Amino acid sequence: MAKKKNTEEPAVRKPAGGLFTYAPAPESPAAAGDIAASHGHFIGGEFVDSSGSEALKTVNPATEQVLAEFAQGTAQDVDRAVAAARKAFADWSALPGSERAKYLFRIARIIQERSRELAVLESIDNGKPIRETRDVDLPLVAAHFFYYAGWADKLDYAGFGPNPKPLGVAGQVIPWNFPLLMLAWKIAPALATGNTVVLKPAETTPLTALRFAEICRQAGLPKGVVNIVTGDGRTGAALTAHPDVNKVAFTGSTPVGRAIAKQVAGTRKKLSLELGGKAANIVFDDAPIDQAVEGIVNGIFFNQGHVCCAGSRLLVQESVQDELLEALKRRMGTLRVGDPLDKNTDIGAINSAEQLARITALTEAGEAEGAERWSPACELPGSGFWFRPTVFTGVSQAHRIAQEEIFGPVLSVLTFRTPAEAVEKANNTPYGLSAGIWTEKGSRILWTANRLKAGVVWANTFNKFDPTSPFGGYKESGYGREGGRHGLEAYLDV
Repeated sequence: MAKKKNTEEPAVRKPAGGLFTYAPAPESPAAAGDIAASHGHFIGGEFVDSSGSEALKTVNPATEQVLAEFAQGTAQDVDRAVAAARKAFADWSALPGSERAKYLFRIARIIQERSRELAVLESIDNGKPIRETRDVDLPLVAAHFFYYAGWADKLDYAGFGPNPKPLGVAGQVIPWNFPLLMLAWKIAPALATGNTVVLKPAETTPLTALRFAEICRQAGLPKGVVNIVTGDGRTGAALTAHPDVNKVAFTGSTPVGRAIAKQVAGTRKKLSLELGGKAANIVFDDAPIDQAVEGIVNGIFFNQGHVCCAGSRLLVQESVQDELLEALKRRMGTLRVGDPLDKNTDIGAINSAEQLARITALTEAGEAEGAERWSPACELPGSGFWFRPTVFTGVSQAHRIAQEEIFGPVLSVLTFRTPAEAVEKANNTPYGLSAGIWTEKGSRILWTANRLKAGVVWANTFNKFDPTSPFGGYKESGYGREGGRHGLEAYLDV
């Protein structure tokens, strides 16, 4: 669905069938606090102006209203930030782990105290429903800082040998789909292990990272331990190429990850990449249909499908295909699309016009290649970037929608007859990030999981995350792990 332009406010979509309606339950945008009209960088514990004059704008995807301007980081800005991180490294890495832990605990508690503010700001800047930022993102952000605070004084017992050492300065580049959560995934283990950080947030979602800089100051974090430089891909390239960066961590698209891998090849930089995915959600004939449908909906429509591990391919056993699809379409008809700040909303706005154009192009390709497209009746708001939840049937392995990452609320349905065929089709992708299995048989779960080429396999659930559990992929989904004890290794010289 192409973008429409007018001045209407986002509206909540009513469920199909006329069974009931929901009165609007909007969260106040004022809860996000004052959003400055323009932002500089956070370097050496202070907000500073950019050395260049170029500024970018971040907009509310649900209304297309400009929220703020922010600086386009230059190579000189990156130099300043890396120098500040290098200067802070000596004292920060020399602190006992128990002292570093105090700062991480303090940051975690402040995040909890300011969770409503951060959740609303995230929804405004990103477009995702407040129900997700409030109930999923922010609790996980705080949990990651709490978890790695607990590791800070126990690194000798993490299994990486006695007295493991930090690497130095970590250059981190994060995406726009989970801006604050991806920040936590990267900054928390880096600080716990004694590294200092220069982070570049995505150019469409910089606001919560800049608000996190305020939290660092509120927590009394020593100057230069965390630095945030905003900008687009040019800023990210300057950071990952900087000769005084010891560690590069990137989450984003596979093409950019491939370019970064080439860039750092031959250097001594340690690299971890968490890239794209095309996860298979496998439903066997003995699976509880209603439970599987909820998992399918959560797997692909959570965060508008802006999830690298989204279950964008549904592999269903032929004998239950009709029953499952009927239940799935019925459930999709109850999804509410609209104002991200309405607590009733299930699916919010697409993050940007560029991403909406990509989703639209790939779905049009699916139709052109012969797949059958279906979406529930859905009245979209008049302004902003929106896309109906969509399912494709009659999909073959050769279709682009079965091979390419769409990164939107679009599900492709394929069928299988035997477990071996399911595994073969699930693995027939250049990606290897995640997968899901739905069956009542524990033996079938283990048999299938052992044969899937995926970094994370969920059984009778999907999109479940925990700071104690490692996450990462294989093949073109990247390498390295974030989360859990394994996430420490990426920031240690072992």
